[in-house]
Amino acid sequence: MLHVQIVQGPPTEVQTFDDDDLARRLTDHDVDCIREIFNTPLTGSYNWDYETANTKIRKLYELGKRFNWNSELDIDWDQPLPQRPAAAGEDDGPEGFKDHPKWKALTPAQKAEFAHRSQAQTLSQFLHGEQGALMVASQLVSCAPTHDAKLYAASQTFDEARHVEVFHKYLMHRCRMIYPINPSLKFLLDKVLTDQRWDLKFIGMQILIEGLALAAFQTIHETTEDPLLRDVVGLVMRDEGRHVAFGVNYLEDWIRALPQEEIEERAQFAYEACVVMRNRLVSTTVAEEFGFTPEVAMEINNASQGGQAFRKFLFERMIPNLKRVGLLTDKVRPKFEELGVLEFENLKHDGAIDWATLERPLTVGDGKVIAA
Repeated sequence: MLHVQIVQGPPTEVQTFDDDDLARRLTDHDVDCIREIFNTPLTGSYNWDYETANTKIRKLYELGKRFNWNSELDIDWDQPLPQRPAAAGEDDGPEGFKDHPKWKALTPAQKAEFAHRSQAQTLSQFLHGEQGALMVASQLVSCAPTHDAKLYAASQTFDEARHVEVFHKYLMHRCRMIYPINPSLKFLLDKVLTDQRWDLKFIGMQILIEGLALAAFQTIHETTEDPLLRDVVGLVMRDEGRHVAFGVNYLEDWIRALPQEEIEERAQFAYEACVVMRNRLVSTTVAEEFGFTPEVAMEINNASQGGQAFRKFLFERMIPNLKRVGLLTDKVRPKFEELGVLEFENLKHDGAIDWATLERPLTVGDGKVIAA
């Protein structure tokens, strides 16, 4: 039986699951459904010209069909979780935290739980963000103005559904807990989902939120010791690379055709979203659970190599793309300069599609090919 509960906001408590919970979810027992309602003045459009107008967009669509992986068949969920080396010192821990007196006062079991919860919190944001991407992509099917874009948005919707599925399964399989959505991420998703302008949805999702996701996935892919997580993130990254390429190539002509006043509105939105991503998407929830203040936890993260690497990955991809589509206007450039991110503006953008990367065989594990 389905129980539906309508709420005014997302859950604020951590959900934890034991073996009995997981078993119950695989049977015909009662199911709880928690819904938060939002309204959007979405304006859809038919397109009666079914010819291909943009060969690059159609090629990206074809790649999406070609590399359509299946999380149930293509991922080995039985891969063992690497064990922490027995020789690891008691003072080993997250960069910045391990030298803090509060960290040194934790027991080995507490330190292990800190790491476990930190990963669960991060991956929970991936899960929530992918749900937002799923809903935005579905909106784009209706409101995208051209036939090619509608086809690609439909393909992306299925990609995002797989991403929600695979991150949820990893969280249940490895972490056994799901953290609430970061309020700043929720703010960004709400803004994109409820805006009536189709091109702002493209900007918000394809350039900004997908760029954020790629930066986070790249950081995880390069640092995780879990081969299962590396496989999951690697497959998702291949999809996201196509999505960002789609957004840049589709938007660059449309944005430049807008009146300057409307371009400036979109440029200001992009800047404000970048401020949120740079300053407010770092969670201090887990650190607070172990006695750190939010201010100390934020200071530690900002000074850590991992935090700095994430911000570098984020803006070295996002800023060239914003420039390519015409949103680094003279009016907002000084604001981006204050963020210290204009050093990336002349790096490679995703409008120049790296077809060799997007077309290479899809592999998992030690090189097993699952699509070529």
